[in-house]
Amino acid sequence: MIFSPIKIGSLDVSNRIVVAPMCQYSANNGVMTDWHTQHLMQLGYSAAGLVMVEATAVEEVGRITHNCVGIYNEKCIQSLKKNIQLAKSVAPNQSCFGIQLAHAGRKASTQRPWEGRSSLTKDENPWKTICPSPIPFQETWHVPQEMKLSDIERVKKKFISASLKAVEIGFDLIEIHGTHGYLLHQFLSPISNKRKDKYGGNLENRMRFPLEIFSSIKDCLPKDFPLGMRITGTEWENNGIDENEATMFVKELEKIGCHYVCVSSGGNTPSPKIPTGPHYQVHLANKIKKHTKMVVRTVGMITDPIKANNIIINQDADMVAMARAFLSNPRWVWDAAKVLNHNIEVPPQYARRI
Repeated sequence: MIFSPIKIGSLDVSNRIVVAPMCQYSANNGVMTDWHTQHLMQLGYSAAGLVMVEATAVEEVGRITHNCVGIYNEKCIQSLKKNIQLAKSVAPNQSCFGIQLAHAGRKASTQRPWEGRSSLTKDENPWKTICPSPIPFQETWHVPQEMKLSDIERVKKKFISASLKAVEIGFDLIEIHGTHGYLLHQFLSPISNKRKDKYGGNLENRMRFPLEIFSSIKDCLPKDFPLGMRITGTEWENNGIDENEATMFVKELEKIGCHYVCVSSGGNTPSPKIPTGPHYQVHLANKIKKHTKMVVRTVGMITDPIKANNIIINQDADMVAMARAFLSNPRWVWDAAKVLNHNIEVPPQYARRI
């Protein structure tokens, strides 16, 4: 069931409920603020088996917005360390904390969602972005610079450095962001990758950069340190990544020691026809799970405890991640435990005594 333990690499996770990484767009120059403190401490005592910290940029130009969290200088690192320590201080002993490392590529230098979510204007202090090919996300957006081989090597080193810093900070798990239209997804997709060198063309070439990133990180981490990737199950486009390509990518990740994948979708085109609704991505995780021995996590409009539990019982996925469900109810796990008649550890300050 959803409250059964699971192992990811060397990490014992007490249950299969995950707080999905959620961008807060509330940092100052990559540094977390008081908003992150209350946000992460609140999620810290949720009793979720795994709490994921939001997409965190490995270099400054890899931020989505001016207000995204980074892990590229000492101030960023200290703010992450402070906030993860505070979150752990109120969390149940068995809760684990992970970080999602990311680079936005051509989807960097944009407005926050509530400001329009568009490409930054000249008056909004934009910066130059990078992509496998000089193709804008939308016609009205900035044109990214095509990455040179030197850029590719630089970004690899940034991911390695960020991963080592994440371990030093005290994170229990690292996730590489490979979906939602960000840089590694941009390399994987034939929609955004039109390169003519060894990093473009057929799937083998388009997979090369994400796999090199993953392999480089794997090599520098302690043995069996929990390492996974969030991937694209489909782009919901006729000329994009489909379930078969996603499966092939997962098989390659497994070969190089990936411990888990979180299967999401879309994000690399402006208006994909996504059939959104409860559990709309579960079938993608189910497809992947049939072809791998790795832990498979699903995500996307999952809110009901009984239905979430059935995902695990039916073996559609090994773990269930939720985002907005936790924003609406940070004590979702407590309520789910009551519904499913399971005892969990909660803060004694909030425990019922009579």
